[in-house]
Amino acid sequence: MHPLNNPVADHISYLVYLTISIGMTIWVARVLSRSGQVFLTRCFGHDEELANSTNRLLVIGFYLVNIGFISMRLNAWPAEQIELIPALGSRIGSSILVLGIMHFTNMLLIARFGRTVSNWMEERSAYAAGGPPPLPEHYGNP
Repeated sequence: MHPLNNPVADHISYLVYLTISIGMTIWVARVLSRSGQVFLTRCFGHDEELANSTNRLLVIGFYLVNIGFISMRLNAWPAEQIELIPALGSRIGSSILVLGIMHFTNMLLIARFGRTVSNWMEERSAYAAGGPPPLPEHYGNP
């Protein structure tokens, strides 16, 4: 394969890659944020403020990790005449794969820690309503 030795073609390929990858990142973050709001609210014991705050933090983290990954993929990108389209497809595919992995990782963590926060919120509400304080989980178990 012969290199293009054409800086314009290199810059166009970078622009296409960045446009598609960052566009997909923004779209996925917005869809997940909108769709996940109800899930977060339920996980956090119907505490809207905590759910909104968590949602915003997740979106920021999502942007930082994915745009950082997309940017790192630009390093040492030799654009070759015949392999330009497969190279673009491979890089965009890798970015989409990372988006998916980030989504499932976030969902697992929220499901795990959301139940803990939800239980804590229920205990706090019961105590605030005049009930006795909850017993520690290990109480009565040696």
